[in-house]
Amino acid sequence: MKYLSLILLLIFSINTAYAQDKLELPIATFSSGDLTEWKSKLFSGTTRYKIVPIDNSLALRAESDSSASGLYKEQRIDLHKTPFLNWRWRIDTPLKGLNEQSKSGDDFSARIYIVVSGGWFFWNSKAINYVWAGNTAKGTVWPNAFVGKNAMMVAVRSNTDATHTWYPEKRNILNDLKNLFGSDIRYIDAVALMTDTDNSKRNTVAYYGDIYFSAE
Repeated sequence: MKYLSLILLLIFSINTAYAQDKLELPIATFSSGDLTEWKSKLFSGTTRYKIVPIDNSLALRAESDSSASGLYKEQRIDLHKTPFLNWRWRIDTPLKGLNEQSKSGDDFSARIYIVVSGGWFFWNSKAINYVWAGNTAKGTVWPNAFVGKNAMMVAVRSNTDATHTWYPEKRNILNDLKNLFGSDIRYIDAVALMTDTDNSKRNTVAYYGDIYFSAE
């Protein structure tokens, strides 16, 4: 139930007083060595997260060895001002051969997700989980095996993409929320990332670059 546990943790600790007034909003500045305001959540063992130099910059290195723990940041984002989520990532070790739509195969070398809080009505909370899949075709969308349709999985990368290679990503979160949940959602409340292999008992390494929201 690791996914549900993280969503519930975010719901009951979100500070909604944040005022957004920029057209480009940093979420993670790993390239400056900064992990400020990022908190950890352990599920099964500890994924090792560390900022390291790589490819002439700094990035967040994540290594999971039969473990699952994530990092998350509480931040209320107005998607009418900055609807686009931007990040870059790479993996060194793909997780091939898993049934990623099952509970036993719900492991990913890299994932970034956004959470929309339902407040005290946690069953109304929603999340989109953008994943680097190891066995699911790129572009595939499915409900999370643990949470169901309130947490939708999106395969942004898959085993057809090269390892040891950085890929920049841009997603229109406002549109994705509308398409996946059928309603207009203006605000999100948190961003999280996780590299996990607790179900498959494997080892994987991934890197995360800076994360930010933008107006276009």
